[in-house]
Amino acid sequence: MIWRTVSHPPPTTTRDFTATTFVVRDKSTLLLWHNKIGAWFPPGGHIDPNELPEEAALREVAEESGLKVELVTTDTVAGTMGHVRLLHSPVCILLEDIEPGHQHIDLIYFARTIDDRAPSLNLREAARLRWCTWEELGADDIAQDIRVLGRQAIEIVSGARDT
Repeated sequence: MIWRTVSHPPPTTTRDFTATTFVVRDKSTLLLWHNKIGAWFPPGGHIDPNELPEEAALREVAEESGLKVELVTTDTVAGTMGHVRLLHSPVCILLEDIEPGHQHIDLIYFARTIDDRAPSLNLREAARLRWCTWEELGADDIAQDIRVLGRQAIEIVSGARDT
C-alpha cells in the first residue's frame, strides 16, 4: 500500500500491476501479517500475464487465505454492450512506491465471503491473520491507507460502522 509520497519517477522506473482485495465478513475486514513486508495488509499480489485484474483479485484471496469471495461492485455502468464485456471496476487505483525505481499500480477491490469457512493461511505468504472491525482499524500498527480503505470496505459491503 502507500508507503511514501509518490513523485515524478525517474525514466528508469519499472511498474507492475497488482490487485488487492479488502474481504469483509461480519462487519470486519481481513488483514494478513505479510512475512516479506513485516506489516498488516489485505490479500493481494501481482496480476499474472494474460490474467484479468478481477481474476487476480479472487486468486490472491484464495491463495493467501483459502477463502472464496465475491467482488462487490460500485459500478454505475450496466447493460449489454454487444461483444464487449464489462469488467468489475476497482474501487480505486493506487500508485505505490515500493523501492527506488519500482512502483506498483494497485487495483483495489472490495469483496464479501460467500460461505462461513475459516481462513487457512498460506504460511509462505503470511504468518497470521486478523479480522478488524471499523474501530480496530484505528490501531497504530495499521497503515493509514489500509485504515481508510478497510473502513470504506466495511461501510460499503456491510453497511455498518462500529463507532
